[in-house]
Amino acid sequence: MKPATPKQITIDLLRHGEPEGGDVLRGRVDHCLTELGWQQMRNAIRHVAGRDQQNLWTHVVTSPLQRCSAFARFIAQDLGLALREEASWQEIDYGDWDGMPLQNWREQAVPMFREFRKDMSRLVPPNGEDFISFKDRVLQAWQNLSALPDGSHVLLVTHGGVLRVILPTVLGMPLNRSQPLHIPFASFSRIRLTADSDRTDASLVFHHTLA
Repeated sequence: MKPATPKQITIDLLRHGEPEGGDVLRGRVDHCLTELGWQQMRNAIRHVAGRDQQNLWTHVVTSPLQRCSAFARFIAQDLGLALREEASWQEIDYGDWDGMPLQNWREQAVPMFREFRKDMSRLVPPNGEDFISFKDRVLQAWQNLSALPDGSHVLLVTHGGVLRVILPTVLGMPLNRSQPLHIPFASFSRIRLTADSDRTDASLVFHHTLA
């Protein structure tokens, strides 16, 4: 019996643009986008559309936090597609750190991140979500995308922390050593999945930033 041809699924990863609220740590803090943030995301989409001969998105998936979902809803409505808001794509819950000015947070978090670079289990924001649980939920959601039909082309609008799980995983990098990856607001990455009944392989097609 001839083996089934592996499925090909394309996933475009778009980080949200600049949010309101200034220079603070954002996990579940639900700030909306600034006008610049909207423009950053429009520019990213416009640049990628210029690369492609036609827009082939078949699904739009987003974190429910409004700095992602507002733009995703705009795109889905424009294309006549259903929008899938999934809690699994939310940013890590920073607990007591959420909304803290970044300068203050850096001062408080330095010891924990120093330990995190040795052991991923050591990142446990106070009253928040530990990194291992965060990683597991993101990678489970990522694996679920391989169940989509052959030829699917997904636009996934999500957060910097989520991308620091997915991109290092695809590239074979340690998740607690992802600092060299530049993932600014509205960065755009394309990943191609090849999936069959036994395994799913992923390759980075491109990673583009306008910043």
